Amino acid sequence: MELGKKIKQLRFKAGLTQEQLAEKLGIGPQSVSKWENAVAMPDITTLPLLAEIFGVSIDDLFDLTADQRFNRIENRLDIEDNLPQDVFLEYEEFLKSQLSDRQNKKRATELIAYLYWHRMQMFAKKASRYAKDAILLSPEEKGCQWILQKADGHAAWDWNISNHTEAIEFYREQVKEHPDLTMPYWYLLDNLIADHRADEAERYLAQVAAHADANPFICETYRAHIALARFDAATADRIMDALVAAHPDDSVCLFEAAQYCAKKCDYRKAIELYERSFEKSARHPRFQDELMGICDIYCILGDYRKAAETCDRILDLLKNEWGFTEGDDLKNMEEKKARLLAKA
Repeated sequence: MELGKKIKQLRFKAGLTQEQLAEKLGIGPQSVSKWENAVAMPDITTLPLLAEIFGVSIDDLFDLTADQRFNRIENRLDIEDNLPQDVFLEYEEFLKSQLSDRQNKKRATELIAYLYWHRMQMFAKKASRYAKDAILLSPEEKGCQWILQKADGHAAWDWNISNHTEAIEFYREQVKEHPDLTMPYWYLLDNLIADHRADEAERYLAQVAAHADANPFICETYRAHIALARFDAATADRIMDALVAAHPDDSVCLFEAAQYCAKKCDYRKAIELYERSFEKSARHPRFQDELMGICDIYCILGDYRKAAETCDRILDLLKNEWGFTEGDDLKNMEEKKARLLAKA
C-alpha cells in the first residue's frame, strides 16, 4: 500500500479529519490532502510524530512485507549496540507474531534469538563496567569476579564451570539426528577439542571426513588441532606446515594457519599469516577478522602503538570497503584506538 493511502486509512481509523491531523502535526491541512492523493510525500522528520499519533511504528506506516521488516531488524541489530526499550519491545512483538507462520518461522526464530542476545550483550557491558568498579574498590575480594567471567568471558579456574559438556551433548544429538549434515560435526569437534577430549574428537572427525562434501582442508586443520589437544605439538605443526605449503595463496588456509599459530602463542608467525590471508582475500568487501587478530596480538606483545595503527586499518576497511559512515562499529573502534594510544 502506498504511504498516502496508508495515512488516510490510519486517519479514518483514528477518527481524525484532515484538519485535525494537520493541527496535531503543526502543518496546513492542504499538506495532508496532498499526501493522501499522492501529490507529495511527508518530510522524513514528520514520520515519528505520525507514527505516534496513529499509535503504530514507522515501519507500519509503510506497510512493509515481513521480509522487509526482518531485514530492517537484522540490519539495525548489526549496526547498533543499544536499542531503545520501545524499539526492543516492538521487534519482540513482531517476531513473536511470526513464529506461528510456517513460511517465516525459521527467520523469525533466528532473529528473536539474535534480538535477545543483542539485549544480553548490552546489559553484559553494563554488568562488566560496574563489576570492574567494585573490584577496584575491593581488590582483595572476589564477589564480582564471577560476573566478569559471565559478562566478559573471563577464564574460570574450576573445571565444573569451564567445561563444555552441555554444548557437546547438544551437538552430539544434532549429529545423531542429522548424520548427513557436516555443520553439527564441526561445532561438536570445536567443543570436544576445547575440553581436550581428543579421542572422541578423532572418532567424530573420521565420521565427518567420510562425507562427500566434507572439505579435506578443513578436516586436516581439525586433525592438527586434535594433535594439539593431545599436547603433540610436533605432529600438529607438521600437519599445518604441510597445508600452508600446499596452499600458499589460499586465504582461508592462511587464516586457519594464523589461528593455529595464535593459539600456540607463536605470535610473530601468526601476524605474518594473518597479513598474507588478508592480502590474498578474493572477496570484497573483506572481513576484518585478520586485522582484529593482528590488533589483539600487538596488545599481547605490549606494542600498543602498532595495535592502534591496526585499528586505523580496520576503520579504513569499514569506511572504504563496507561503506560505513557512522554507527557503533566505527565509534567503538575509535574508542579502542584512543585507549590504545593512551597506553602507548
